[in-house]
Amino acid sequence: MNFPFRIVGFDLGGTLIDTAGDLTAAVNHALARLDRAPLSEAQVRPMIGLGARHMLEQGLTATGGIPDGAVERLYPDLLQFYAAHIAIYSRPFPGLIETLDQLDELGVRTAVATNKAEGLARQLLTELGLADRFAAVVGGDTVGARKPSPEPILAMIEQSGGGRAAFVGDSIYDVMAARAAGVPSILVGFGFLDRPAEEFGADHVIGHYDELVPLLERL
Repeated sequence: MNFPFRIVGFDLGGTLIDTAGDLTAAVNHALARLDRAPLSEAQVRPMIGLGARHMLEQGLTATGGIPDGAVERLYPDLLQFYAAHIAIYSRPFPGLIETLDQLDELGVRTAVATNKAEGLARQLLTELGLADRFAAVVGGDTVGARKPSPEPILAMIEQSGGGRAAFVGDSIYDVMAARAAGVPSILVGFGFLDRPAEEFGADHVIGHYDELVPLLERL
């Protein structure tokens, strides 16, 4: 069978990996520096997806507001804590490994384009035993542009050898970047969504990874 895509790209946190537990711990580490009460994972999940600084700002807002200079002071501390505890709770979303196996068998190259720093992205994938599953890993600091710019996705395609690609993500930045790069956008409805899935304008939405390969076969 001739599969219609040579490359399938993925966002990382909220798409490939459920990182909410470790991000919640990092936010709470920062909040504790201000003697703020910790937030639950359910509270932090909607804050994830638009970057760690945004997540910190949301966490501060939810626990009493943002004091002058707090974000600048706490942000490096949050990142340092997260890097040291990056894969304590983080795990692949259900069905992901089986889907990667299917794509491998079809001769499809898989790759990552994330706004997470490339070093952190590679560290997370390595600690979860997934680093060598991907032909390319493009981070938010790899090409001097972050999603919603199309540049990370275009670089990911080039580094993976070129060819028809699709992109899977969970944020509006993923959808916008895929559209700007001229590739189909697929939203994972189980990711860190900050609005109902139908409001993202993605080309397609999946509710579980077992839907991905059949969907791509139809496109």
